[in-house]
Amino acid sequence: MILADKIIEQRKKNGWSQEELAEMLDVSRQSISKWEGAQSVPDMGRIVRLSQLFGVSTDYLLKDEMEQADGAPSAEDERELRTVSMEEASAFLQMRETNAARIAVGVMLCILSPILIIFLCGASEAGRLALSESQAAGLGLALLFVLVGCAVALFVTCGLRASRFEYLEKEPIDTLYGVDGMVRERREKFRPVFSRRLTAGIVLCVVAVLPIFLSIFLFGEDSFAHVTAVCLLLVLIAVGVLLIVRSSVVWSGFSQLLEEGDYSREAKSTEKRFGWISGSYWMLVTAGYLAWSFITGRWDNSWIVWPVAGVLYGVLYGVLRALNSRES
Repeated sequence: MILADKIIEQRKKNGWSQEELAEMLDVSRQSISKWEGAQSVPDMGRIVRLSQLFGVSTDYLLKDEMEQADGAPSAEDERELRTVSMEEASAFLQMRETNAARIAVGVMLCILSPILIIFLCGASEAGRLALSESQAAGLGLALLFVLVGCAVALFVTCGLRASRFEYLEKEPIDTLYGVDGMVRERREKFRPVFSRRLTAGIVLCVVAVLPIFLSIFLFGEDSFAHVTAVCLLLVLIAVGVLLIVRSSVVWSGFSQLLEEGDYSREAKSTEKRFGWISGSYWMLVTAGYLAWSFITGRWDNSWIVWPVAGVLYGVLYGVLRALNSRES
């Protein structure tokens, strides 16, 4: 095993990203990337510092024939890691790119699903349509279930397609030589696209409230104008979320292969211990959203459940990771 592979192996074993290791060594992330890609070699001072950080000898780092690091192996070291070949990594990234578009469309359909019932009920109440409120509600609900059904079908097919790569999300992995470099190269090529889509998506979600303000300013107490504005708000949010989800799904695929961020070995350990809490949480959120929406009939307001639930989930996940780190 050459020095580049040993640096990758020890960095992942400690659950550090390239940025974190670079900060510890007082070098740039690009330097770490070049070391791990065998494009350059750290000087002797950095070698010594690496051996201190990793808890291994300098001989282990410098001698290719030494395959075993010093020190007693941990429980994780004793079990064989799942290896990922170049072919597997390429197939996984292709699957993520395909699934990203479908998942994003599915999420968009869920956000758009209540638009027709909101519009028809508002138009019926304002006398703009020759339909009773019950007829308008029935037609709107029919389309809502059709759109949600289409979204569920997309989610299921994407889940089945991704099931063969489930180990990347849950198990520690060991990438074969060249895989890390290939993934980082593709991530850097995708970075400008990711930045543009993410920025556009966030901007659309922020400006989505403008139709509400404009309807109040231009049409005063016209309730149908306000209903139309709410529908436009949902359309803008749906498009914004589509851009955010599509780019984020692809980006997270790179993190899975590199075991960084939410897919570091520490995060995987947290998910393994507390994953049932995450599943239960989102089931309760979904049940609460549907119950509130159907009982009150305020589909124009109930969407706020999702961003609030997302923020609270971030807090919950942070607490669980802290508990896992303390106990490990």
